[in-house]
Amino acid sequence: MKLARRNLPTGWVHLTLEDVAEIHDNLREPVNSSERAKRHGPYPYFGATGQVGWIDDYRQDGEYILLGEDGAPFFDWSKEKAYLVSGKCWVNNHAHVLKGNEGLCSNRYLLFALNQTDYRGYANGTTRLKLTQSAMRQIPINLAPLAEQHRIVAKIEELFSELDKGIENLNTAREQLKMYRQALLKHAFEGKLTAQWREERRANSAHTVIPAQAGIHSDQKLNPRLRGGDELCGLDDQPLETAAALLARIQTEREQRYQQQLQQWQTTGGSKPKAPKPLPPLTAEELAKLPELPEGWGWVKLGELTWSVKDGPHFSPKYVEKGIPFISGGNIRPDGVDFDKAKHISRELHEELSKRCKPEIGDVLYTKGGTTGIARVNTFSVDFNVWVHVAVLKLTPVVKPFYLQHALNSSFCYSQSQKYTHGVGNQDLGLTRMVNIVLAICSIEEQEEVIRIVDDKMSVIDQLELTLTTSLQQAEALRQSILKKAFSGQLVAQDANDEPAAALLARIKAEKAQHTKKPKKSISRSKRNE
Repeated sequence: MKLARRNLPTGWVHLTLEDVAEIHDNLREPVNSSERAKRHGPYPYFGATGQVGWIDDYRQDGEYILLGEDGAPFFDWSKEKAYLVSGKCWVNNHAHVLKGNEGLCSNRYLLFALNQTDYRGYANGTTRLKLTQSAMRQIPINLAPLAEQHRIVAKIEELFSELDKGIENLNTAREQLKMYRQALLKHAFEGKLTAQWREERRANSAHTVIPAQAGIHSDQKLNPRLRGGDELCGLDDQPLETAAALLARIQTEREQRYQQQLQQWQTTGGSKPKAPKPLPPLTAEELAKLPELPEGWGWVKLGELTWSVKDGPHFSPKYVEKGIPFISGGNIRPDGVDFDKAKHISRELHEELSKRCKPEIGDVLYTKGGTTGIARVNTFSVDFNVWVHVAVLKLTPVVKPFYLQHALNSSFCYSQSQKYTHGVGNQDLGLTRMVNIVLAICSIEEQEEVIRIVDDKMSVIDQLELTLTTSLQQAEALRQSILKKAFSGQLVAQDANDEPAAALLARIKAEKAQHTKKPKKSISRSKRNE
């Protein structure tokens, strides 16, 4: 924020940073990371915004203020640009090294002043903002009398301490909401959220549990971890389709779909369709490690619920300024797709890429590169395409899109996605590994109830998170408000007995001048004649 030259409190003076601080940029020295790796030691190594490593020697010993030269968030009012260090340390060339002039400007007073400064016009640059030393010297400082500086610092620290406790509580509440969100999904896909719903259906049905035979192996009938071997009767006197029956039906439909593709190939030619290849079933050992599910539920692999799983092109396409949105993994979040930050490709390239993989409404988009394991249902009517970092899951009729989205975003499925993500620099959740992710499935009717309950509770969580985020933003704004009041003389009371800052500055300058003035030595005539 700009500092007003007028209307300063009595005893204050408007100066620049070079008037109130010592600049020790000569003490800094950069050491690259490979060299630091060879010189690892006990001394902290600091950069523009904080500690970036350790080193075996030190160049500073004492209390200093470090102000970013480049790489600091100069135009983000909610973040600090200067910080305090003390003791033995080493500073690289990305931070200026400052110390308040002793007896004139408190270090902590200067620190707070620099963290409420408006750096527009001082930090400049196109790709990377830089605060040169010459520009830094001209930063305005409203200097209070020294005694008042100490009162201001004490009050700021008191208020900031209270504010930090409040922010800590808000962050704790936000973390608890994240845990509750995952607990909600965990219960949803263990059948616990819909337990009452199932009981009500039983109570309102005149039917009893009927054994189901369709599509279930004999060794699975008595396995409580697979379940899916019983049909639960519904309110309309029709039994719910069990997981086993769902899978049996989809296998039949998959075969029928293949036969239709064969007939089309025989008529039109082209590439011969491949016969559907079933995934290996879960073994008894694998099932034994899974949680027990309610009657009618079952464990399945992701590939058993999809017609196809494909990703975008494995090359970087030619981008255009305006065109069809081209979505990467970073554009996908559980709550939506960020089209604003998407790149674009031409209509012609979009149509060509769509021959292999075309996202359609109802498909599930699943991140497989960069940040992997995030699912989002495509509900968007706009045309778009995806890069290699996004898989497009086309679903069979046995699973509802939002049921699968919630399941894949649960910690149970997310942890599997991370296990199947390979690579260090370029991480990838391969398609052939992705299809082996295991999740719980139930009847379509119960899936719809799961979606309803989860969406209702998630909307409450979302609203609470929004409230917490707003409160955190307000807390940061309050921090700046405190600093604004501090450096306009409104935070603490003035004391007429305090030595005015201008008088203090004049006295210190006079003392320095007297200290640096050296008397000339007289030379005797005899010495001159020698």
